[in-house]
Amino acid sequence: MKDDGQEDRGPSAVREPAVIVRGVTKAYGDIQALAGIDIDIEPATVFALLGPNGAGKTTLVRILTTLIDMDDGEARVAGHDVRREGTRLRGAVGLAGQSAAVDPVLTGRENLELVARLYHMPGSKAWDRARDLLSQFDLVESADRQVRTYSGGMRRRLDVAASLVAEPEVLFLDEPSAGLDPRGRLDLWQVIRELVRGGTTVLLTTQYMEEADQLADRIAVIDRGRLIAEGTPAELKSRSGGEVLTVRAADDACLPEVQRVLGAHGDDTPVVDSEHGRVSVRVSDGAGLLAGVVRALDDAGVALSEIGLRQPTLDEVFLALTGRRAEDGAESNDDGAKSAPAAVNRPGGP
Repeated sequence: MKDDGQEDRGPSAVREPAVIVRGVTKAYGDIQALAGIDIDIEPATVFALLGPNGAGKTTLVRILTTLIDMDDGEARVAGHDVRREGTRLRGAVGLAGQSAAVDPVLTGRENLELVARLYHMPGSKAWDRARDLLSQFDLVESADRQVRTYSGGMRRRLDVAASLVAEPEVLFLDEPSAGLDPRGRLDLWQVIRELVRGGTTVLLTTQYMEEADQLADRIAVIDRGRLIAEGTPAELKSRSGGEVLTVRAADDACLPEVQRVLGAHGDDTPVVDSEHGRVSVRVSDGAGLLAGVVRALDDAGVALSEIGLRQPTLDEVFLALTGRRAEDGAESNDDGAKSAPAAVNRPGGP
């Protein structure tokens, strides 16, 4: 039996989504941070909220973790109503916010043990859990140093580790790769994959297209408080209208001619990457066009060093959906909302 009196259900039973959001709105004065969001997140999956700063991603995470109230709508997380069952909900979720919510005076080990004790773990279990997480996040050598001596990436890893102390059913990661170097990012991705294999549901916000592509089972694209697209990475890529044809000339002086030829064959205006000497254009029938493009370039006297077709990136998908790139959003924390430390979502918070 679960501690809330509900029986455990077998794998064949119908389970409700781990996260259910219906018509959620939130405004800050004249700024409409969320304008009626609807999403479902299935258990043991990774769901990515993709969008620029100011899109509404962090506001939604704060609502779902009870840090702020919604203006209207309904939401359930891990079977608990966000508005009416906040205490139970907070015991079932973990949160690592955009800013690391760790005590700089305590050591890394002490931070994790403190969180464990707040979850009412006995001393020996708290020590064991801290030890395991320090190992998992490659912090063993620095475990007994004060956190104020940690690098930004180390603090980020410790904060994510703290969000996992109680082995939450649903884990919220707000820009989890912020401050991590490439190796740290890859290590974190592996941790997320292992958590999902173990049954944890993960909702992450990100501006990293590669991160969403690598991790997410489903992606919701949010822009200016509205859900503008949702689907698997492959489904969203298909919405950009086909494949991308990329050509690299042997001589960069030929780039204008390559742009002219691709403009005559593609579905939109070719994009010139002068730094890498490439020109790309979206095409609906790449395989059918390829031979004709090669002939046209040969007739124009352009020698090729590379030509190929590929699926669009999620960055290109976002550009196709919104007319701008994800990094072109507002220069501030999400929606102008005041930052709230992730720690208040741990036991003992409001």
